[in-house]
Amino acid sequence: MVSNKLSYDDVIKKAGELDFPGSVLEFFEGLMGQPYGGFPEPLRTKALRGRRKLDKRPGLSLEPLDLRKIKKDLVEKYGTATENDVASYTMYPKVFEDYKKFVAKYGDLSVLPTKYFLARPDIGEEFSVEIEKGKVLIMKLLAIGPLSDHTGQREVFYEMNGEVRQVTVDDNKAAVENVSRPKADVNDSSQVGAPMSGVVVEVRIQDGHEVLKGDPIAVLSAMKMEMVISAPHSGAVGSLQVKEGDSVDSRDLICRIVKPTAEA
Repeated sequence: MVSNKLSYDDVIKKAGELDFPGSVLEFFEGLMGQPYGGFPEPLRTKALRGRRKLDKRPGLSLEPLDLRKIKKDLVEKYGTATENDVASYTMYPKVFEDYKKFVAKYGDLSVLPTKYFLARPDIGEEFSVEIEKGKVLIMKLLAIGPLSDHTGQREVFYEMNGEVRQVTVDDNKAAVENVSRPKADVNDSSQVGAPMSGVVVEVRIQDGHEVLKGDPIAVLSAMKMEMVISAPHSGAVGSLQVKEGDSVDSRDLICRIVKPTAEA
């Protein structure tokens, strides 16, 4: 509401056209239970656009889970699976899969002090990392190289137990800053803009595709919250501006959807 400058009345009036985060739609469905005083209407009905409405405890209508099969599938995919893994995957499958991809790429970073997991140390700052009981690495950041124009990477020089090492790292923030995207014109109904800042995790259309009003175009993720960007009207997709993995700001142009001549 804030990023798109929508008032309360705007949300009520345009609820049938706005793209809400998946968690909001799940709340309106009733998957988190029944709020005191009931759901706000007509906001709920407009936002759901025909999706189911649960008016009783969600567990009464959900399909049963085969936890043994889930564990077996996780073991086949990842080699091992604890009870915590099964619970995590069951409740947050996308988050769990992203976590496993992260560990596969970077290793187990749970040994890092939280401060250095979230942000880099200062130049010349020394800190220690206990990678296993009795085995401690003494680290010091020495220098950070310039940003590569083509790969969005930097060379990082550091000292580990007195020896100088070098590693190439992705600079995601720099890569985002170097990309300038056109903004969607709010007065042009053919232009579809990003409803919030985030990362494009899925693109479901291509240039030339025919879509109907409400069809999913792409999925945007921000702070573990996903939002489906849907077609505001029927038409042909053109000028697709994003691909999976791209970072976008609020109102960045995603694509154009040109109405058929008869409708235009």
